[in-house]
Amino acid sequence: MANNSNQTVFDPKAFLAIVGEGKTILEFRKDQIVFAQGDAADTVFYIQKGRVKVVVISEQGKEAVVGIFGPGQFFGEGCMNGHSVRIATTTAMEDSLLTSITKTSMLALLHDQPKFSEMFMAYLLTRNSRIEEDLIDQLFHSSEKRLARLLLLLANFGKDGNPQPIIPHISQETLAEMIGTTRSRVSFFMNKFRKLGFINYNGRVEVNSSLLNAVLYDKPEIKREA
Repeated sequence: MANNSNQTVFDPKAFLAIVGEGKTILEFRKDQIVFAQGDAADTVFYIQKGRVKVVVISEQGKEAVVGIFGPGQFFGEGCMNGHSVRIATTTAMEDSLLTSITKTSMLALLHDQPKFSEMFMAYLLTRNSRIEEDLIDQLFHSSEKRLARLLLLLANFGKDGNPQPIIPHISQETLAEMIGTTRSRVSFFMNKFRKLGFINYNGRVEVNSSLLNAVLYDKPEIKREA
């Protein structure tokens, strides 16, 4: 009987960390553009290290932050769904290490490597659920509660109850763009959260478990809009 113990097991994350056919490892400095709205869309990106911000610019020049992605996440996958040009601009928020995969190689991987396909499908399902939750958030929740939820998401809040820092620093203007309100409202809510002990806010933001409880149990400190 053949011994299969020496066969190499395909590791998607290890595979994405090395250079290969149709696959390039790229470094981006803080504030460097990865791709711009209107650029040709022919690659998918995977984040090994760092964070990127996705911004859409309207014909009137108004900007909206539609996403922030970190290690272990993909972006630019719209090219797999028929987008020939980028519909948003993506910028590194800190020094970042990315894997660029051509559309052709990505299709081959999804066809030939079940483990990679499972990883990518899990990402897409999680992302789709997040988009649905964001839509519900915008429709039914106050800007205060939207900010609370966003802070928890940005902190990747865990279950151990310890303060979770938001890295890198994100400006109040960016937070306001992400929840559809003004910078002054974000400033008011951040000061309120700090006074209530929901966050520590001294140069950088640390999210406490009390904020999670306030959101989950809809406590009166965080109010709904009529």
